[in-house]
Order: sequence, then structure tokens, then C-alpha cells
Amino acid sequence: MNAISWFAIPVEDLERARAFYCAIFDYDKMGDLVTPMGTCAIFPFSEEGEVGGSLNPFMGIKPSTEAGISVWLNCVEGVQAVLDRVETAGGKILEERAPIGENAEFGYIATLLDTEGNRVGLHAKN
Repeated sequence: MNAISWFAIPVEDLERARAFYCAIFDYDKMGDLVTPMGTCAIFPFSEEGEVGGSLNPFMGIKPSTEAGISVWLNCVEGVQAVLDRVETAGGKILEERAPIGENAEFGYIATLLDTEGNRVGLHAKN
């Protein structure tokens, strides 16, 4: 069981945000999730019951660099591989790759500012 079941990253421009996240994570696409409140873009996940998330342009949530909950996205190919694509995709690196723990026993993290103005964390074991 995961403590998190779903996360939503607030966006003002869904297509700009979708292009950014597809570029930095090298996704082929992020599908649409149509709800009664509006349409959001969903991050890829492989099966029901896994943690999923979306880029959300509705629900009254606004992008933020300082307030609210931190989201840390999994970098399957490593934090540095994702960081290498951030600026080209229109984002900004806030904190470079750094180890977690004395010997990086919990992996590596970094933070970025996305195209919408959100501070987003990156995490990987390598």
C-alpha cells in the first residue's frame, strides 16, 4: 500500500506544461483524463493501484514555488538525465543533484521550477 494515491500539479497552460514534462522525462505522451470538472493530463503509470498524478488546470489550485505540499517525481533514468533537459524545455534548475544521506543510501534529489511556476522535486536511487 502506498501512502499517496494521486497527486495534482497545478498548471495555467495545460499544453505548455504537458510539453515541458514530456520533454524532461522523455515521455512519448501524457494522456488526457476527462472529468466533470475539466480535462487534465496524466503522468504514465503501468497498472491500477500504483501512484498516479496529473497536470491540473482546474479545481482552483494555483502554481507555487513556496506554499503547499512538495511533489517529488521519480526519475527512472536518474536525476541528472532529467536535469539535463530542464532548461531546454523551458524550466529552471533550482537545486542541483545532491545525495540523500551520508552515502546516498536514499538516492539523489534535485529541484526545478517548471514552466507554470511550480517548485517540483526530482528523486532517483542513482
